[in-house]
Amino acid sequence: MQGQNMSDVIEQYLKAMLQAERQVEISRAEVADQFNCVPSQINYVIKTRFTPERGYVVKSKRGGGGYIRIHKVSQLSDQSLVCLMAQKLPETLGDAAAQRMLQQLYEAGLVSRQTGTAMLNVLSPQVLAQPDAVSEGRLRARLMRALLDSLRYGR
Repeated sequence: MQGQNMSDVIEQYLKAMLQAERQVEISRAEVADQFNCVPSQINYVIKTRFTPERGYVVKSKRGGGGYIRIHKVSQLSDQSLVCLMAQKLPETLGDAAAQRMLQQLYEAGLVSRQTGTAMLNVLSPQVLAQPDAVSEGRLRARLMRALLDSLRYGR
């Protein structure tokens, strides 16, 4: 584990758990105690590394008896993956998030390497060439939605 930061270690731990089970349910406080870190570190890892564009669904319940449930989306059908991505698509989409989504679609066999590469180019900041980051993110999200819709509806 030398050279790895705490977030990487926690991510690897959770992914190892997900290899053994279809879904995992954890207590944020218990995992934080196990890694001797603050509970917000667990939130950070889950929020940034277990996202729909990376192929995960996360549900949580706060308070007494609270939990965080992580489910690997690849267990769902291809159509469910596309529908989930479309449902969770934010109004503005960053370049890195778009790249992760396209990678997930490629790994699921929903887009070819050629289509994925073309979409990466179309969604790049250089091609979108918007005056500000918000406009760029909105345009990128609209284009990603169009791709997801074409995968869902075959248009």
